[in-house]
Amino acid sequence: MENYNNSFSKINNLNCIDLSNPDIHHSVSLLKQACLDCGFFYVINHGMSEEFMDEVFAQSKQFFELPISEKMKLLRNEKHRGYTPILDELLDPEHQLQAVGDYKEGYYIGVEVPEDDPEADKPFYGPNVWPAPDLLPGWRQTMEKYHEQALEVARSVAKIIALALDLDADFFTKPEMLGKPIATLRLLYYEGQVSDPSKGIYGAGAHSDYGLITLLATDDVVGLQICKDKDAKPQVWEDVPPVKGAFIVNLGDMLERWSNCVFKSTLHRVIGNGQRRYSIAYFVEPSHECLVECLPTCKSETNPPKFPPVRCDTYLSQRYKDTHTDLSTYK
Repeated sequence: MENYNNSFSKINNLNCIDLSNPDIHHSVSLLKQACLDCGFFYVINHGMSEEFMDEVFAQSKQFFELPISEKMKLLRNEKHRGYTPILDELLDPEHQLQAVGDYKEGYYIGVEVPEDDPEADKPFYGPNVWPAPDLLPGWRQTMEKYHEQALEVARSVAKIIALALDLDADFFTKPEMLGKPIATLRLLYYEGQVSDPSKGIYGAGAHSDYGLITLLATDDVVGLQICKDKDAKPQVWEDVPPVKGAFIVNLGDMLERWSNCVFKSTLHRVIGNGQRRYSIAYFVEPSHECLVECLPTCKSETNPPKFPPVRCDTYLSQRYKDTHTDLSTYK
């Protein structure tokens, strides 16, 4: 990312946060503006090298090029670890605008917790599902390294978000929040299908993410779109162009609940244009027991809390259940 400098505050009309910029007040100001406006922004100079990110994309491609019979041996389990086939996920069930599931394949990798660990009983925790080492040598090590490094980037971003909400910088990085997070890496592959919104066919249907924030790395194929005003009739969709080596960051529904809708969790979707497309999403949620409730800086007598408190694991489990195919259908 050396080709960027601190004067960059916007890329492609979205605010751009430079994590190497020593002027934290400038970063807070840019991030706050982005969160009030659309809930999407770019993050650059985040510390992960382009060479390493390229390697992760190359290894992701190697997995998705395997025969379907090999991939189905790694089918996701009830802890949401492993492979998700095309149409497995229906991201827009409520709005009835999506005719069938998403035209994408995926692979979930969560926080690695050994089977004999007491924590392994929790939803979204436990051992990961890994391809055999002789099938994809070094694959597991690469993905674990990415998971670890992306979490550090997420913690850096969370500190700026906390300051933008007039909280202590370490508010979201405390042990009960991102100290023991439910952080999920998801490799994604769109096989080149052409989307047709008029028929309800999408690479990924319109949705907002569930948790605190999402870090998205993409290849150079366009496809991601955002809708800044979900209540507009008709909805207006804008492209979010890929930027080499940058993360596209968006806010999740938990942060919208925490901030009492001060910060937005924005609708987004993926429109396939006939080109194969790869992306890597990193979903960052707090610990299982974390109570998501209105922040003291986001409520007043005239603006009371809009949502009841909810435990993170309860909320997440329901959202995953609402959008994923029942595993029994694969038997």
